[in-house]
Amino acid sequence: MNETPLRILTLIGGMILGLFFFGGLWLTVKKTLTAKKTSLLYAGSSLLRTSITLAGFYFMSHGNWQRLLIAMIGFITARFAVMRITKSSGVQPIPGGQPIQIKTEAPHEAKS
Repeated sequence: MNETPLRILTLIGGMILGLFFFGGLWLTVKKTLTAKKTSLLYAGSSLLRTSITLAGFYFMSHGNWQRLLIAMIGFITARFAVMRITKSSGVQPIPGGQPIQIKTEAPHEAKS
């Protein structure tokens, strides 16, 4: 059987996984600006995106490293596509944002 159609489908599958993963990451970061429980949102999204992506790679590769490599190429290609799409979305920094001050001493240390 000719492997070319299967390789093309694997490449498209990798692109779909990449769009799902990086598009979901972009949406998660965008939603964390207004969410009340940002850590729960980010952890849940990260777990969901990673598990679906790894399962997709597992099923697409069928133990064949060439198919896994082709899927990874599609995944990375989708990363650049999502970067280009989201860059042109016109997202601006928060107006009037204050710089974050980081404390360097632990709260339990006594001041002299």
